[in-house]
Amino acid sequence: MMSPYKLPLLPVLLLLGSISFIGVGCGGKTIQYPEDHERYLRIDRAVESLRQAYVRKDSSDLASLMMPIDQLDRLREEAQGDFETFSAITLDFAVERIMIEGDDIDMFVHWQGLWKKDADDPGLRQRGHTRLQWVGTQSILLRGVQGDSPFGMKARQATTDPTRSPKKK
Repeated sequence: MMSPYKLPLLPVLLLLGSISFIGVGCGGKTIQYPEDHERYLRIDRAVESLRQAYVRKDSSDLASLMMPIDQLDRLREEAQGDFETFSAITLDFAVERIMIEGDDIDMFVHWQGLWKKDADDPGLRQRGHTRLQWVGTQSILLRGVQGDSPFGMKARQATTDPTRSPKKK
């Protein structure tokens, strides 16, 4: 039985050969600066670990990512207040820019989140821009936060929502 579509064998073989040659020639991209690449990956993992620790309400993981300084003690306390106030926290980071100078890392992020007290609560939606200041080469630790911090929504809610009355004891 003959097929109405007859392709000559030579053009088909040339096409398949060209495709396989291109596939072999474009194997993969070689990382030019592997140490810098690894550092960027560690920075990325640190930011994601910070976000996950906060969303999971894990105080010990959150503290393990921060240097033991006064500014961050206040941030840990504010986060702990959020953990006690809100039953569910959703937070997303979008990295806008990373600047590295020696051991110092400045990461500018846009964040947005939703903080809910219970399942029926419509929640508090907030967004902002912040500068996460990190330090380190092998071990990346948070050393400061500037701008609109996503941590401390309990305190922010009290100042931004005058219609909600405080709970009476």
